[in-house]
Amino acid sequence: MKEAHFPTRHRLPSVMMRSGTSKGLFLHRKHLPQNQSEWGPVLLSVMGSKQGDQKQLDGIGGGTSTTSKVAIVSKSSRPDTDVDYTFVQVAVGKGEIDFSGNCGNMACGVGPFALDEGLVQAIPGQTTLDVRVYNTNTNRLLVETVEVGPDGRFNEFGHFRIGGVKSEGSEIRVAFIKPGGSMTGKLLPTGNTQDTVTVSSIPALGQFDVRASVVDAANPFVFLDFSTLPPAYHLLGPEAPETLEIIEAIRQEAAVMCSLAKDTAEASLVRGTPKIAVLTPSTGSSAELRTIQVQSFSMGKPHPSLQLTGGVCLGAAVCTEGTIAHQLAAESKMLTPPGTPPREVQDDTAGEIKSMSKSRVLIKHESGEMEVLVQTRKDEADKTEIEKVTSSRTARRLFEGNAYYSTELDV
Repeated sequence: MKEAHFPTRHRLPSVMMRSGTSKGLFLHRKHLPQNQSEWGPVLLSVMGSKQGDQKQLDGIGGGTSTTSKVAIVSKSSRPDTDVDYTFVQVAVGKGEIDFSGNCGNMACGVGPFALDEGLVQAIPGQTTLDVRVYNTNTNRLLVETVEVGPDGRFNEFGHFRIGGVKSEGSEIRVAFIKPGGSMTGKLLPTGNTQDTVTVSSIPALGQFDVRASVVDAANPFVFLDFSTLPPAYHLLGPEAPETLEIIEAIRQEAAVMCSLAKDTAEASLVRGTPKIAVLTPSTGSSAELRTIQVQSFSMGKPHPSLQLTGGVCLGAAVCTEGTIAHQLAAESKMLTPPGTPPREVQDDTAGEIKSMSKSRVLIKHESGEMEVLVQTRKDEADKTEIEKVTSSRTARRLFEGNAYYSTELDV
């Protein structure tokens, strides 16, 4: 006798938030299966990707990579951290989930979520609160400074704006602490500030070379020099299918170069990392900022703005001598005023005075601008170390309640 399949519906307590330029589901870890390997069917069903639907009609995903995200939060057992946060990218049009990297935009909603859900608490009368967030994807610490209302909950109202979002909100400052080597263990995973990526997998184009810098800060990124891309990219623009094939082929080759995949076939299975972006010099900004223009890509499509981790990584790249980002920022002639010496600070761990400097980087993208503050220092070998990168976002709680998902029981 053939087995019968009876679907069972389940409720999942959920909060939907617009977090930076992303939108996604925020969940308590206690409401998911204890074993992380069992999260996939639940999240695919909730977001509407279980059947590979491009529109995610049977779920609450928005049909794009920036609106098909999940943040899973819990109290942390680590003595220096308030909450743990795991990011999950739910694929659109495929029944796949990706744990391989962090999402900075979703991360900026973790502090507000933790405060509103009672995972952290403010002292009565406190107007701002630092929430220490441990990202389990990259094993890195973030410190989020959020505004606290008179009721002790997150105060989302304010006059701060970010590129890609039309509404105003309160400023959430997100500091990525020692973000270098988030997945590869190195700020420069290939050991070089620049590499030549050779692609021969697109028959119509033959073999071509592209100049790139692979940098790993908050997330690994492949930064491409716009001027070295094939003519097809320049003729067709970033949205054309032919262009996206070029970008993905470069990304896969670079994944192998930085040991995130053993070959391009394996790299094709993980679309989330490394991420990839095209860089050009910028114009028309203040001479007080290092400035650069970027077109980022996400899950095989042009990103409508820029990932926050992309801003962190690009800011780190601009401040690392020899990278393509550093060179193109210099070409834009928008460097910080010369003659400003680095600030000297005391390094308590070594008992020595070491050079510490801060640089403001303005990143222009399709939907506006993102400014990041990069704090660096030189190590004993005179190499740049990224101590901290800070940027600001806004977030808004959209709804709370129960999302529904189904499983099938065989009888």
